[in-house]
Amino acid sequence: MTRHHLSLKKTVLVTTVALVAACSTSPLGRNQFLLMPAAQMDEMGVAAYSQLKSETPVSKDRRKVTYVRCIADHITATLDSDQQWEVNLFQDDSANAFALPGGKIGVNTGLLTVATNQHQVAAVMGHEVGHVLAQHSNERVSLQYATQSGMQILAAVAGEATQEKQMLFGLLGLGAEYGIALPFSRKHESEADVIGLQLMAQAGFDPRESVSLWENMAAAPAAVPVHAPVPRHPHPRPAGTLAGGDAAVSAGPGGGPPTELLIKNTVSSS
Repeated sequence: MTRHHLSLKKTVLVTTVALVAACSTSPLGRNQFLLMPAAQMDEMGVAAYSQLKSETPVSKDRRKVTYVRCIADHITATLDSDQQWEVNLFQDDSANAFALPGGKIGVNTGLLTVATNQHQVAAVMGHEVGHVLAQHSNERVSLQYATQSGMQILAAVAGEATQEKQMLFGLLGLGAEYGIALPFSRKHESEADVIGLQLMAQAGFDPRESVSLWENMAAAPAAVPVHAPVPRHPHPRPAGTLAGGDAAVSAGPGGGPPTELLIKNTVSSS
């Protein structure tokens, strides 16, 4: 066998092993393609969070910071993990929050103007943590950079500001913070909806308040930027509404059962 054939055989073998290793399942049973080791996703999340902290001031309002961290502690306490979560309240007028691999949560002060109680804040936070638990950023990075190694991608995140670095931050879930339109897909949002409702219910919050949160965000003045999968729409999506447009339809996430029924089932099972 020639050296060329040996090299080709090795390449095929490595590729096959990588593809087999990449096959995974989301918490809701959906098949996923995950190439990135969890440890490297954590490193990328930590690096991205560190940069955001260096660029965006954190709130010095002790009462609000304590309030946000208390809600986050209740959400993360429900997780079957010893992960330590860092939570910060960022001084930013946009109504937004995010969670990153590596145990990082960020909430913008603007969110507190439309999420008017702890249950509504928990709805957003649970949804964002749901993205992390379902490894949605890993899935997006894996599909976008399937031909690159984890170390190459990690180097891009930790390196100088480039268009690729911005793209990676967007794939991690920081698109709104860096002006990049890279919303999660409908299937990702649907999964995060379900996981988020479950988390907030398990933590003792009322999932029914997610509907009021939606109404608040829909009614928010234009002066309050709302970053969401569709214009002026928050997540989690409200009862009976799908991402992808402003029309309300009588179906839940992904065309499944009505969100009202999902909320009712979540409440009754908690």
